[in-house]
Amino acid sequence: MGPLGFSVDQLMELAGLSVAAAVAEVYKLSEEHTRVLIICGPGNNGGDGLVAARHLYHFGYRPSVCYPKRTPKPLYSGLVTQLESLSIPFIPAEDLPHDLSREFDIIVDAMFGFSFHGTPRPPFDDLIQRLISLSVIGNSDKKPAIVSVDIPSGWHVEEGDVDGGGIKPDMLVSLTAPKLCAKKFTGPHHFLGGRFVPPPILNKYGLKLPPYPGTSMCARIRKAPSVDISSLRENYISPELLESQVMPDPFDQFLRWFDEAVTAGLREPNAMALTTVNREGKPSSRMVLLKGVDKQTFVWYTNYGSRKAHDLSENPNAALLFYWNEMNRQVRVEGSVEKVPEEESEKYFHSRPRGSQLGAIVSKQSTVIAGREVLQQAYKELEHKYSDGSLIPKPEYWGGYRLTPTLFEFWQGQQSRLHDRLQYSQREVDGNTAWHIERLSP
Repeated sequence: MGPLGFSVDQLMELAGLSVAAAVAEVYKLSEEHTRVLIICGPGNNGGDGLVAARHLYHFGYRPSVCYPKRTPKPLYSGLVTQLESLSIPFIPAEDLPHDLSREFDIIVDAMFGFSFHGTPRPPFDDLIQRLISLSVIGNSDKKPAIVSVDIPSGWHVEEGDVDGGGIKPDMLVSLTAPKLCAKKFTGPHHFLGGRFVPPPILNKYGLKLPPYPGTSMCARIRKAPSVDISSLRENYISPELLESQVMPDPFDQFLRWFDEAVTAGLREPNAMALTTVNREGKPSSRMVLLKGVDKQTFVWYTNYGSRKAHDLSENPNAALLFYWNEMNRQVRVEGSVEKVPEEESEKYFHSRPRGSQLGAIVSKQSTVIAGREVLQQAYKELEHKYSDGSLIPKPEYWGGYRLTPTLFEFWQGQQSRLHDRLQYSQREVDGNTAWHIERLSP
C-alpha cells in the first residue's frame, strides 16, 4: 500500500474500469461492436486488461482473453478466477485466428505499460506485429478498433513510436496522467482513466488534468475528431447488375435480393423507408418494417391515427426504399396503398409478443404527450390488467397497409459512381400488363 493508502488491486480495479468505460463510450454496444479480444501482458498493464474484460462482460460485450504469460501472484490468479467464473474464454496465443479482423470487432492492447524496457519476447513480439499489420488493412476490409492501455505496447514511454513502425491504435486510454509518448498519439480517441488522483499529487507534480464529466470513470482529453462531411465517400466494389441476369418479374428479383440480405446476416433487412405525401403535396418519411410480401403487394402494420395514416387517407400513393449498405444495394418501390382486411390485422396483432401488443394500445402514435412517464404508467397499468395471460384485444386504430407496386428500381453501387440502376415499369402488351426493364443512367 502506498503513502496515500491505495493498494495495487484497488488501483488496478479503477484502471480497468476506466478502460472498459472508455471503450463503451466510443464503441457503443451493437452488432458491429460486441466481440472484444483483450491481450494481456504479465505485469500490471495486463492486470488492468483482465479487470477491463470483466467489466466489458457486465456491460454486455463478448470478451475473450489472450494471457500467454500468467503471473502466479494471488492478485492476478484471482482476476483469472473471476473471469473463468463468467465463462469468459481464454485463448492461447498460438490458437488465435490468423486473421484477427474476422473474429473480433475491438482489440484491447494491455501487454506492456510505462515500466517496460527492452525488446518484447515471444509470443508478445508476434502479437505486436499482428496488431501492427492491422493498420495496413484496406478501407474495403473491416478493421477492428485497437485500444491501447496507457501506452501502445512496443512504444518508448517518452519518445513514442520511434521508428514509425509500431502499433497505431485508434484509442489510447492514459491512466492517472498521460505519459510523454501520448504527445505522439495521432489516433482519433484519447481518454484519461483512473479517477482517483488527490489534490496533493496534482499540486506536487503540477498536473493539469481534464475534468471528469458527471460520474464518468473516463474523460476525453481532446475533442472527438471533426469530420469534413463533403469528404465522406465509399468506392463501391460490387458485382455488375446486368439485364441478362435479373429475374423478369421484379417480385422474384426482390425476393432474391432479400434472401441474400438475410443470408448475409444484415440487421433488420426488412427495414424500409416509407414516404407519403399529403393533399398539400408535403412529403414525409419514416422507417417501418416489412411484415409481408407476395407476388402482388408489400405489407406493414402501424397506427391508423399516425401522420403517415393521415397522409395515406388523403393521397394513397407512396414509395418504399430498402437500403442494404453492407451489400451496396437499394430497392425503391412505388405504388398505391390500401388497408389490409381487418381479419389479417387481427391475426398479425396476436402473433406479436405481448409486450408489443400492449405498446400498440398505449401509443397514440404521433400525438403530443407530456413526457415518457405517461407511456410508462399506461403500460404498467395494462401489464397488470392482462397479467393473467388473457387475450389482449387489438385496438381499432391499429392495423395494416399493403402497397401494390407500379414501379421498381434496383440499385447496385459501383466504382467511380457508375452505379447500376435497373427499373421495372408496367406496360400494356397485347392487352395485358407486363413488366418492362430499362437501364437508368447513374
